[in-house]
Formats: sequence, structure tokens, C-alpha cells
Amino acid sequence: MTTVGLIGSGNIGGTLARLAVAAGYDVVLSNSRGPETLTDLVDELGERASAGTTQDAAQIGDLVVVSVPLKAYRAVPAQPLSGKVVIDTNNYYPQRDGAFPELEAGEITSSELLQQHLPTSRVVKVFNNIYFKALAALGRPAGAADRSALAIAGDDAAAKAEVTAFLDRIGYDTVDAGSLAEGWRYQPDTPAYGTLYAATPTDWEHPASSDAEKLRAALAAATR
Repeated sequence: MTTVGLIGSGNIGGTLARLAVAAGYDVVLSNSRGPETLTDLVDELGERASAGTTQDAAQIGDLVVVSVPLKAYRAVPAQPLSGKVVIDTNNYYPQRDGAFPELEAGEITSSELLQQHLPTSRVVKVFNNIYFKALAALGRPAGAADRSALAIAGDDAAAKAEVTAFLDRIGYDTVDAGSLAEGWRYQPDTPAYGTLYAATPTDWEHPASSDAEKLRAALAAATR
């Protein structure tokens, strides 16, 4: 059974931990403040969950989710993630992360920065464009009429296949957006970001399903 390591256990990381446990995965949670701060979440999740350091999550996880602010991406431990599939949930928010000139210029995407930091890992971008409450609420069994789809981007076909299987188990279809360089298509301020999974553009508190066709159209409508 695959173990999911989580580097960052906030809104998105914590939600993914809940979905993974419900789907039968074991999870190892971590954050920048130490495993003792995750006791309540581990207790909630039960025997399939444990807490450790970021090094532990990277080492133990077969599939590892990185869900930390972009400004902290260099703190992600590279060596224990060598050869592993790494899911990147992050976005670039200058007001939080400070200015990254190469991102401002569109020369590179945030996931490509993480891939450069983890040169022997296989990074796949996903979960960055959905509000955590929508992520928690919209999972459906395969074949359900109201099943939502999530975009993925990556440079390794086998890694994308592994992430697609993970998404299927936690309740989501997948749309392949292409390479990591195409990840900008569902970053902030694009049609595929956030409101695609909301009842209305101003009502993120009420999730609404978004199927693969709708997501593909939103990805195609993205402009720089």
C-alpha cells in the first residue's frame, strides 16, 4: 500500500491527508513547526496517520505532496525525494512570497522552480487551482455524473500516470495540461483557477462540480 508523505499540512495538505486516509492510504504528516503541532489532526485521522519531520515525510512517503509557500520551497529536502513522484500544490503569490523576477517575467513556472530544486525527483503540478473546501467536498466515485476533474502538468509520463491513479482513488478525474512549463494555464488569474469549482465567482464557500470538458475549455482560454 502506498504511503503518502505530506510536506506542509495546512488547508490543502490537511484536506489531502483526509482524502488519502479515506481512500485507504497511510499518511505521514509534517510541517515547519514540528510533529507535536499535528497531534489533533493525527488523532482525527486515526491509525493510518502519523506525524514526523519534513525529512520523515520525504523519506517514508512513496508519493510525496509538497504544500508549502513558494518562498519556502528551497527548504524541501532534496536527497530523500530522489527518484520519487512529488506533487506540487503551490502557487506564486508575490504579496506572500516576495518578488521572483523570473516568475514575473514568465520565464519559468513555479513548479519548474521546484523541479530545479529537486532535479532527481519527478514533479507533477496539481491541486493548486481548487479551494480546499471544494477539494474536500467534490470527490465522487468513478463514473459519477457529477465527478469533477483536476488538471495535472509534468515532464514525466509515468509520474503523471501515478498521480492520475491517486486522483482517481480520492475521487477525481484528470485532465493532462502538458509539461510543467504549461502549468501557468491553471495558476492564479486564469479561467481554470478557483472559481471553476465554485457555485458563482463570488461564492467559493459553495463548491460546484466541474467536469473534464469544462476544465479543458478553461485551460484553452488561458492567456498571458
